[in-house]
Amino acid sequence: MSAGGVTQGGPQVVLPEPAVDADRRTGARLSGRASRAKRRLSNPWASGIAIVLGVLWTIPTIGLFITSFRPEAEIRRSGWWTVFGNMFSGEEQFSLENYQTALYGSSTNLAEYFVNSIVITLPSVLIPITVALLAAYAFAWIDFPGRNWLFVAVFALQIVPIQVTMIPLLSAYVDAGIAGSFWTVWLSHSIFALPLAIFLLHNFMKDIPSSLVEAARVDGAGHVTIFFRVVMPLLVPAIAAFGIFQFLWVWNDLLVALVFAGGTPDVAPLTVRVAEMSGSRGGDWHILSAGAFISIVVPLVVFVALQRYFVRGLLAGSVKG
Repeated sequence: MSAGGVTQGGPQVVLPEPAVDADRRTGARLSGRASRAKRRLSNPWASGIAIVLGVLWTIPTIGLFITSFRPEAEIRRSGWWTVFGNMFSGEEQFSLENYQTALYGSSTNLAEYFVNSIVITLPSVLIPITVALLAAYAFAWIDFPGRNWLFVAVFALQIVPIQVTMIPLLSAYVDAGIAGSFWTVWLSHSIFALPLAIFLLHNFMKDIPSSLVEAARVDGAGHVTIFFRVVMPLLVPAIAAFGIFQFLWVWNDLLVALVFAGGTPDVAPLTVRVAEMSGSRGGDWHILSAGAFISIVVPLVVFVALQRYFVRGLLAGSVKG
């Protein structure tokens, strides 16, 4: 056999190979794109720009951290960047008074709101992920009438503004007798997160080779077995990525918590209390800096601890082969 055909006896019969040529051209294009992308990403200018953007993005957090340890008089007298010069002259002072005031300086204990945020965030992450996994599997691997239209409808729900749905939801919660409870916040966050969760997880499931699912069906596996033993292990990066997104969104949310739980101190999360720390005229922002930094500790730890899963989830499905 030659590169372009088959030799049988004397004369050579040349057989066209359009599929092989197309694969070769596709492979060459993909290799060219990969090499160009690699050169761009490894460019010193690109690396320098990324470092500058990273530093600029971190500066507000550094300023918040330094401000939270400065006395009120120093905060009002000069900016946080003057700390670096005053440290060498011995004029700068640091104190934990802001944190003591933020944690114990009012009639309400900030630790209670901290626990409320944890109680709100964990179910608000687990509920939409559980429902979205089942729905995404149905859209990806179960053929039923109207599947495509229903998926388009779910995808279109992402464009509905949250503010439009708050009054109808609040009225429904009042009629059901669950207003002012954790259930209202759990259900609201789950409802708002489901369209995006279903869309993302469905796209990851469609990247799973159909041969794996078909092989499991040939072996006699049903949908439950395929879901838990074939699909789920491959979706761990995607689940972790969306879980981090949802965790950060729910933990830092103020609007939903203020509407559905803001009037109930036993249910209100940490963000509601932090918003109140600025005072009625916005003059207590030295306390606000300490409270704000307390509120970002948990999402910061979660993101750093699960960063590798987050990156794997973002890259999953982007490369085949």
